[in-house]
Amino acid sequence: MDKKTVAVLFGGRSSEHEVSCVSAVTIINNINTDYYNVLLIGITKDGRWLHVNNTEEITSGEWVNGKTTAVISPDCSQKAVLLINNEQVKVEKVDVVFPALHGLFGEDGTVQGLLELAGIPYVGCGVLASAVSMDKLYTKIIVDTLGIRQARYVAVYDRDLKDMQKAVAKVEEKLDYPVFVKPSNAGSSKGVSKAHDRAELEVSLLEAVKHDRKILVEETIVGREVECAVLGGNEPKASGVGEILAAAEFYDFDAKYNNAESRTVISPELPEGKAAEISEKAVEIFRAVDGFGLSRVDFFLENGTNDVVFNEINTLPGFTAISMYPMLWEAKGISKPQLVEKLIQSSFLRGKAC
Repeated sequence: MDKKTVAVLFGGRSSEHEVSCVSAVTIINNINTDYYNVLLIGITKDGRWLHVNNTEEITSGEWVNGKTTAVISPDCSQKAVLLINNEQVKVEKVDVVFPALHGLFGEDGTVQGLLELAGIPYVGCGVLASAVSMDKLYTKIIVDTLGIRQARYVAVYDRDLKDMQKAVAKVEEKLDYPVFVKPSNAGSSKGVSKAHDRAELEVSLLEAVKHDRKILVEETIVGREVECAVLGGNEPKASGVGEILAAAEFYDFDAKYNNAESRTVISPELPEGKAAEISEKAVEIFRAVDGFGLSRVDFFLENGTNDVVFNEINTLPGFTAISMYPMLWEAKGISKPQLVEKLIQSSFLRGKAC
């Protein structure tokens, strides 16, 4: 049997570059090499696409010194990666791409659009789902139509900050302190902060705008942070529920990846019926954004009311040792190699552009 070739993309220009590299190593180590050849393509922080020889180079960081450029050809007749070294070009046929990319320029529909042009099957959500799910503001607009509760919010744009007092008044008119301030397009809680008063709100808005021109200001929901994984193509299934126990006031980038006291709990004790409700709403939201392949959907379980409150959806969730997505499926009896295989196989179910 001829092996298919899987190209794994990692790194990228987003603030989640390092997390992507760790996710890629996990994914690569769980691809069945009896059935697949694996082609590694790393994207540096400044946007260079490089051929990478092995996972050891990814772990050490040596891959960024690579000399061979590796770019996906948009020519649909080729379905290939072009390996370029000293003006010599090798055309490497590719059967499927696994984009282990998080955040901007990877999880936002840009790479997915390139793969659609190239006519190469790929793992994960398509252009539309990737774009609207990456943009927290537009995700909220879609979820508003479902009748699923989410935090009340105010949108602030970079242009609004030219008159900071007016921008702050716009927020204060609708929301009470404390509020969360988030870049609309950013991942792993980059640029997210909590503002307890007007002075902190101004600082938070200026921090968030460094990451995106659109800013989402949300009411604070006090409750348990819970997550649910979704897997599948036309008939997506939800996992059980996991809970985040953040070591900080909220689960920001540092608490997630640098604080050993942050913990995740699989199958936590929840009020009766809430696990099923979370799973059902996760699939409903996944379908509403036109999700495909995989996503992790995050909620709060509000203190006092036990209301399930939608937080956000991630269309390319992490695959690190502490990432919830693979752990939730392992709890359902699907090992990492089985999960990676299911994701690769799902890519072939998507309609091809050519």
